[in-house]
Amino acid sequence: MSKRLVLSSDHAAIALRQAIASHAATLGWEVVDIGPTTPESTHYPVHGKAAAERVASGDCDLGIILCGTGQGIMMAANKVPGIRCGVCSDTFSARMIRQHNDANMLSIGARVVGEGLALEIAEAFLTAEFEGGRHATRVAMIEG
Repeated sequence: MSKRLVLSSDHAAIALRQAIASHAATLGWEVVDIGPTTPESTHYPVHGKAAAERVASGDCDLGIILCGTGQGIMMAANKVPGIRCGVCSDTFSARMIRQHNDANMLSIGARVVGEGLALEIAEAFLTAEFEGGRHATRVAMIEG
């Protein structure tokens, strides 16, 4: 079964996004990197929404998005129906948003964490699985 991962960022996180893309590929993910590729200033809401639409449509299974803090791009992604995206700066939270919240997107702040930790956060997110059970009831409440 193919596992497709969409990645996007604003201009502040291009290098970190590319490092995460390479790492995800070593974990068996088919990476769909939708940019940007040049360092000119760009608008994080555009990139967050574009990645979220790929996940919401089913084109990609999960998504990882990045901006300076991870906050703004996460807010934009969460405006897309069906998206559950959280900002994580540690591996425990990244694992838990998958296991307990069935998050389908992860946001990372490129100006908050270094590359080594960001790769560990991404791996924790990508290798965790939703536990269901009592958590499914709570996720249904989020979806309303």
